[in-house]
Amino acid sequence: MNRADRPLRLALLGCGSVGSQVVRLLREQADDLTARVGAPLELVGVAVRRPELQRDAEVPAGLLTTDAEGLVSRGDVDVVIEVIGGIEPARSLILTALESGASVVTANKALLAEDGSTLFAAAEKAQRDLYFEAAVAGAIPIVRPLRESLAGDRVRRVLGIVNGTTNFILDKMDTHGSGFAEVLEEAQDLGYAEADPTADVEGYDAAAKAAILASLAFHTRVTAADVYREGISEVSASDVASARDMGSVVKLLAICELRDDPQGPAVSARVHPAMIPRTHPLASVREAFNAVFVETEAAGELMFYGPGAGGSPTASAVLGDLVTVARNRLDDVRGAGESTYAQAEVLPMGQTMTRYHVALDVDDRAGVLAAVAHAFAEHDVSIQTVRQEGHGDDAQLVVVSHRATDAALSATVESLRTMDFVHDVTSVMRVEGDGE
Repeated sequence: MNRADRPLRLALLGCGSVGSQVVRLLREQADDLTARVGAPLELVGVAVRRPELQRDAEVPAGLLTTDAEGLVSRGDVDVVIEVIGGIEPARSLILTALESGASVVTANKALLAEDGSTLFAAAEKAQRDLYFEAAVAGAIPIVRPLRESLAGDRVRRVLGIVNGTTNFILDKMDTHGSGFAEVLEEAQDLGYAEADPTADVEGYDAAAKAAILASLAFHTRVTAADVYREGISEVSASDVASARDMGSVVKLLAICELRDDPQGPAVSARVHPAMIPRTHPLASVREAFNAVFVETEAAGELMFYGPGAGGSPTASAVLGDLVTVARNRLDDVRGAGESTYAQAEVLPMGQTMTRYHVALDVDDRAGVLAAVAHAFAEHDVSIQTVRQEGHGDDAQLVVVSHRATDAALSATVESLRTMDFVHDVTSVMRVEGDGE
């Protein structure tokens, strides 16, 4: 088809904070987008649940519809942009769009992490594109580098701060010495946290993103159910202070790793709070910003940093995908699809390698430290550092281990809890970064 034959027709599903910004950018940058794509982009419909709430979205009333199914199945739409989120009706609408001949741009991390295989299979069958840069870390370009730029390299590890709400909370706890509940309330007042912050603070949002990152990095299908998840609601001010004492900072990390086992490659994906050295590049990521640190065999260490959420930044990622997908439609080609050739084993959390920071309240008497060291040794866990502070009849021991399997470290902690001289295990947190 000649590039000037006709405009490319777009359908938008959802017109909330992201969708409204997509509409704005399409309007304000129409001439530039036409030049970049090679043909005009024409928005032919915007599906919303309640059109009366769209007065401020600057969408012509004639484009608004409540019939999303009819919009994506009309047959003359070239690209469907899905920004409604959630599993249904998003999944059914995307599948219908692909079956009807449209390519799809989506920001739906939850759907991709839960049932991406169904979407990719439908895109393959329809010979259409499925692009999703906006699903992970907002405006930060990380999906395309993993999917395309680093396709000739071998990614060993992806370490990321991929949730702005939790990073804001932990950053304020570190810089102000505040408690979790106090900072969460501040984050809600500032609009960084939802009224129900569960998806963010309990790690569900980050886990979905970790599944997508692991799938891309290691060419293995990883779902949200494969990702070990812990949130930050149990992180205390004393945990943050203890990290500061050892030159570290607490971050909620999405960690995806490739391991070469004798029986073949294996991958792991996990989300949990961890102490990282202040010298690590991720330690300087402040406020609600996101960053993803990638370790590869040939390129070495790479870091991608920027705003990880928000209507305008996320819309920027959507428009970037849209330009690529639109060009592909004009040239009658497809971009990269799902790559799962490696089919590596996905390891359970117990088999992953990590380090623990353990704080104990114990009797302040001779032999306690030796008994604690023996408990670690019984589980084949070696100790890197021990710090002891006495106060009256009690003492606090802070132990940092060397790397071991999470199962061995967890068993060590459970063993310590049963010892009569241990009054309480006051803190257990994983440690990532230097000194492994």
